[in-house]
Amino acid sequence: MKLAVEITLYPLDQSYVPFIQDFIDRLNTESGLFVNTTHTCTLVAGDYDLVMSVLQREFKTTYEQVGQAAFVCKFLNANNMDIAK
Repeated sequence: MKLAVEITLYPLDQSYVPFIQDFIDRLNTESGLFVNTTHTCTLVAGDYDLVMSVLQREFKTTYEQVGQAAFVCKFLNANNMDIAK
């Protein structure tokens, strides 16, 4: 099964940009993921198990770095989407 996740990160820190950029950079190093970043969100797509394991690890890393942060996510079964093939 393929999964697409639209993610917006809100680090609760005055210097929020470096935390967002670091999160995106870490996602982009992961082989097997499609990652597309816009001004307001990042789309991550790929195999369901891979996407979920990467997000679990990277959410935790972000919380450890920032302390307080909010992730707003939309999850979509992406089996029929071109981006996840």
